[in-house]
Amino acid sequence: MRVFVAGASGAVGTRLVPQLVQRGHEVVGTARSPAKADRLRAPGVEAVVLDVLDRDAVRAAVAAAQPDAIVHEATALAGLSDLRNLDRTFAVTNRLRTEGTDALLAAAREAGVGRFVAQSYAGWPYAREGGPVKTEDDPLDPNPVPAMRETLAAIRRLERTVVEAGGLALRYGALYGSPDDAQVEPVRRRRLPLVGDGGGVWSFVHLDDAAGATVLALERGNPGVYNVADDEPAPVREWLPALAEALGAKPPRRVPRLLARLVAGEAPTVLMTEARGASNAKAKRELGWTLRYPSWREGFQAAYVGERAAGRNAASSSRGETRARRGHGGGRPAPGPGGASGRCC
Repeated sequence: MRVFVAGASGAVGTRLVPQLVQRGHEVVGTARSPAKADRLRAPGVEAVVLDVLDRDAVRAAVAAAQPDAIVHEATALAGLSDLRNLDRTFAVTNRLRTEGTDALLAAAREAGVGRFVAQSYAGWPYAREGGPVKTEDDPLDPNPVPAMRETLAAIRRLERTVVEAGGLALRYGALYGSPDDAQVEPVRRRRLPLVGDGGGVWSFVHLDDAAGATVLALERGNPGVYNVADDEPAPVREWLPALAEALGAKPPRRVPRLLARLVAGEAPTVLMTEARGASNAKAKRELGWTLRYPSWREGFQAAYVGERAAGRNAASSSRGETRARRGHGGGRPAPGPGGASGRCC
């Protein structure tokens, strides 16, 4: 199958493209810049510089690629940190979920593309009532907090538009698996506290598993919505301390819910105290999906403990090289032009 991957240079795209090639597919992958496009180029992969919000450019790129399928992974989520103003923070991603989806679907219709898979999200959109874990048949939040309304509306619209067109919308859980994941630095710096009772339930999925489910959805999935998350939805009070431990950080601070609302805003407070998790039963049953990391517990260890050890080894090696250059086992600087301290200015 010849697959057009919009957003191939993003977090999921960079894991998805190699898996597609490994399974014998040809890939045309898009990136926003020439530098990112260059990093995509490999055997079996054609790279295209494309702004998914440019409807005419999308139409031309899809027509030139002549794909059998399109996968929409285009987002603008790198480096996001301001969750108080969630809608403002996600403004570009919301446009990619609406205008970008419209552009890709229009191009698909014109080019006669038969398969369409798009990225959605299962991290917090479900209704904040009833049980802690939701299926695809459960309603999304009918009354989101004001700072999240536009983002939820964009998710709803993407899913409705894609499914009505005969495509598949994949609700990924909270993605992790890279050293630069958005949650890593705040946890290391103890800037992600445990709010209230930490009762918000999160569903995670490792980037490699998200990509694996996407390949299967492309190859065999029926039209509809699928939760793509691991086997263990868990409250924040369980996963946040475990993540801190995996990163070698101090345990998270505890903050009362009222204080969190005043300082951070309603949206982050809801995420930490009221979010609902997502069942992956449908994806496993209908796609035949098997997870490499069935639980975030082992996934965090694989993603971050090894990375932390590598960081320590690199730091140790760097210190050793510095001492060798200085020529003193005790680490004191060798005498320089300015005297014993090595200062010259």
